Amino acid sequence: MILTRLLASAALVPGAALLAAPTVSAPAAPPAAPAAALKPAAALNLPPASRLPGFAADLAQQPAIVGPGAWAKLSEADAWTRLARVPRPERQQARWNYARSLIGQERGAEAFGVLEVMRQDDPDLEMVDTYRLAQGAALTLLGRYPDALASLGAAGLDANPEACAWRLRALAQSAMGEQALQQLDCARQALGTPRPKAFVLAAARAAIEGGAPEKAMQWLTPLPDRDPAANLYRGRAELAQGHVDQARLRFARVERSGTIEQRMDARLSEVESEVAHHTVGPEAALKRLDAIRYAWRGDAIEERALRLTYKLYDARGDLSGALAAGAALFRYHDVARQGADFLPGLRTKLTDALDPARKLPLDKAAGLYWDYRDIAPGGAEGDLMASHLAERLQQAGLYERAGDLLSYQLFVRAGDLARGPLSARVATLFILAGRPDRALDTLRKSDDPSFPDAMIAARKRVEAAALSQIGRIDEAMAVLQDVPEADTLRAEILWKQRDWARYAEASASGLPKGRALDAVGQAVVLRHAISLAMLGREDALGSLHARYSGAFQGLPSAPVFEMLAGSPAQASGPQLARAMAAMPSVSPAGDFADLLERAPGSVAPKG
Repeated sequence: MILTRLLASAALVPGAALLAAPTVSAPAAPPAAPAAALKPAAALNLPPASRLPGFAADLAQQPAIVGPGAWAKLSEADAWTRLARVPRPERQQARWNYARSLIGQERGAEAFGVLEVMRQDDPDLEMVDTYRLAQGAALTLLGRYPDALASLGAAGLDANPEACAWRLRALAQSAMGEQALQQLDCARQALGTPRPKAFVLAAARAAIEGGAPEKAMQWLTPLPDRDPAANLYRGRAELAQGHVDQARLRFARVERSGTIEQRMDARLSEVESEVAHHTVGPEAALKRLDAIRYAWRGDAIEERALRLTYKLYDARGDLSGALAAGAALFRYHDVARQGADFLPGLRTKLTDALDPARKLPLDKAAGLYWDYRDIAPGGAEGDLMASHLAERLQQAGLYERAGDLLSYQLFVRAGDLARGPLSARVATLFILAGRPDRALDTLRKSDDPSFPDAMIAARKRVEAAALSQIGRIDEAMAVLQDVPEADTLRAEILWKQRDWARYAEASASGLPKGRALDAVGQAVVLRHAISLAMLGREDALGSLHARYSGAFQGLPSAPVFEMLAGSPAQASGPQLARAMAAMPSVSPAGDFADLLERAPGSVAPKG
């Protein structure tokens, strides 16, 4: 262990411990190099410097590793003595011998550490097939199977029996049985001599999961009859061949002497057998599967349990159970291993569950979508599903839940073109929910200068509404500065704020030009009259009366106009209040006015 620590530390500190060159006196300092020469090699796109170059070529000239004899074991004392005394030119060879010995002893972490030190001292080793083989073997022992397969996938190792043996082991332990089984013929020569038990078990597992259980029984023959790991695979092989009684006995023996992982695998294998032979009902099988999944998580055992659970729920037509099991498979395991029809089928189940024809209550429909939103269909179909559900929530007054639902679409699923209008919609929902802080946060996080001008203007209108709700009026006005035809919007904000002086000035330019007044036109004139009355500007009111008295004749709002503009000196506070109450309810700003209603609890955004 001391040696391993020294090797590992040397990987981080060049020249440390046994890996350093012998200490010599430093030569005189050379002249200062030009500034460009002082740049790191990476900045100049140069390969990393080699501290002990040359061994890559030596290793490439050595005989290829084609069998287990290359992993000859050294005693710890011999390895220590050799590494401590070896001359500098032979240091890499000593490390190589030690790394091979560690692989032979199945000490993957230490072997990988030594190989990393070698690579740092001579990066060219990455191009040598023999080194890649040792690296892949060490990674396999570490359980880093994707990295191991990448190292073992070098072109020069395709037909190498030892590389095939290690690939078989990595693939089998990755639950890729069919691919592992394809390595058997190539690996047969390397597996012909005694190997660690893990290779035999990997070959047996590959045969079982690859559809050749009879071969698994042959591979397991050399292992003792009482070995629990061997009995687990013997039981699985017996099951695959239809020998249920023999399999049950093997699994019972595993329960007596196996590890917790082996016992879980045996229990699951027994349930799989009983389901396949219809000797257990779905309810009982699901209960046993739940117990297995509760006790064991995260590897091929859980994946098999989930796959069977999904199959049983699907066969019963239980959408809720199938979605729960299928979503777990989708989230935590490789979807590619579940079959080409798995994900489309799972998405279809979610679509069926949310079908309006099922008349699922809104709270349950929203909860179901939220729980499984990551498996919702992509593209237009998924967008339409979310949009329809958000509309139902909005109609029920559940604005914040609708905003939360569409926020997921906005930040996780929506494409660049869809984010503009969707961001404005989400922010609008949060404003209606009385959460202008969340509206502003949404707009800030979704900002994109590439949005078209019309979309930017729409977002700014919503932003101005949110700012006005939290009392930041000047900022709201500034946001609307560059928005086309925003006079009405600015006037609406000032009206809601009862800022009579600024409103009177802003609304003057929007007074109707024609002689006929619709409901909106009446509201504009009456609002302007109220602001003038509040300011006591009787002259302006007289001019307004002269301009619009004829237009108000015969209208229900004529008495209000007469009171405000016809005899402004007699207007009192109560009369003005009645005038405001009698005004047409329509707003000149349309839907924008709904966003300006200050909601209780509105808060400013943090930061």
